[in-house]
Amino acid sequence: MVGTILAHFGITAEHLIREFGMTPERVTELGRTAIDWALPNLLLGSLVILPVWFLVYLFRPPGQHSD
Repeated sequence: MVGTILAHFGITAEHLIREFGMTPERVTELGRTAIDWALPNLLLGSLVILPVWFLVYLFRPPGQHSD
């Protein structure tokens, strides 16, 4: 819906990028930098959360619902 409204006014992604003084290459570089930062943090978090979740699930009393 937002894309339709922006297209109606002639606003494109390239126009917005240039309006902010950036190039498509710089936006791509920022995206890759963000992924390079986030991925190790997500993996580290999952190394902590998943075993804890599994232990809680394993030692939950029988017949108890998660409602």
